[in-house]
Amino acid sequence: MAMIVGGVVFDVLTPPRFTAVPLYAAAPLVAAPVLSWLATLLTGIAAVLALSILHAVNRSFFQITVLTETTTVVTVVALALFINILVRRSGERLASARVIAETAQRAVLPAPADRIGGLHIAARYEAAQAGAFIGGDLFAVQDTPHGVRLLVGDVRGKGLGAVGTVAVLIGAFREAAEQERSLEGVAQRLERALKREGTRREGLDAVEGFTTAVLGEIPRGRALVRLVNRGHPEPLVLHADGALDVLAPAQAALPLGMGDLAAWPDRADEYPLPDGATLLLYTDGVTEARDARGVFYDPVERLAGRLFPGPAELLDALVDDVRRYTGGGSSDDMALLAVGRPAEGQPERRRTVPVVPPEPGGRDRSA
Repeated sequence: MAMIVGGVVFDVLTPPRFTAVPLYAAAPLVAAPVLSWLATLLTGIAAVLALSILHAVNRSFFQITVLTETTTVVTVVALALFINILVRRSGERLASARVIAETAQRAVLPAPADRIGGLHIAARYEAAQAGAFIGGDLFAVQDTPHGVRLLVGDVRGKGLGAVGTVAVLIGAFREAAEQERSLEGVAQRLERALKREGTRREGLDAVEGFTTAVLGEIPRGRALVRLVNRGHPEPLVLHADGALDVLAPAQAALPLGMGDLAAWPDRADEYPLPDGATLLLYTDGVTEARDARGVFYDPVERLAGRLFPGPAELLDALVDDVRRYTGGGSSDDMALLAVGRPAEGQPERRRTVPVVPPEPGGRDRSA
């Protein structure tokens, strides 16, 4: 409407040989991608009426240029209405695709419960591209007869092919975590699952498909964690006093899916996980994040000495810190998993929802 008003002002203040027809024609085109079909139609009608009124005031209705200008504006209005229909349909398709993608992501990579096996759990998946849901990073947590078992990994590649591999790995982990007595056995089951998946692929994916991963096991009643690290960033343990430990493997190992390049027995390393400590696992989207100078993000330096109320607050702070460090942009997805061992006597963390506003001078009643 501002363009139409501007056109009217221009026509009133200038001689009749000057015309603001381009403004009248542009108004419905500008409205088409951002307004509804009805609003676009009303904008077009307003443009035609404004042009007609000005011609009536100037008494130029019977000039040939009037017919040409009016026909031009009417034609542009019809084109704008058609563009509006196309934009609306494209938007509906995009929204539907995003819903499908989000549903698929949640089905393949469900969020774990807040509390599993007496441990506090928090997980985040942060896509590098805004609005994206599907990627190749993964996490899983499962309570088993052998303790709480964990998996965090990063599949080579992106898109639907990577999502297919994620589904294979998580399915294999769910089964192996229940059946295998040792964490090393779980790792070998995942290795075989990736090898079977590679035989169904073509091209480079058949020979270069691999996944960096960390598998963890926290036995019941023991203040420790066992880890098998297959070429993945080293997990961290954040203690209740702000101290931080880097859980480096005793021996480096190739990622999952590269077993044909070398043969060695997996060996789980044990690390202390005392009461009040939080185990943090993450993918290389964290360590490969860069600032404006190209310096990589160092989670050890950024987290050392900091205290967090729980795993969820730790992940929220870490994600926000990475965003600030990179200036709001990241080149890779991030999957993060934090597992907290509650200290003795620590109250159970519960979410409360206020159902009655607090009374003046009284208590806040909540559910």
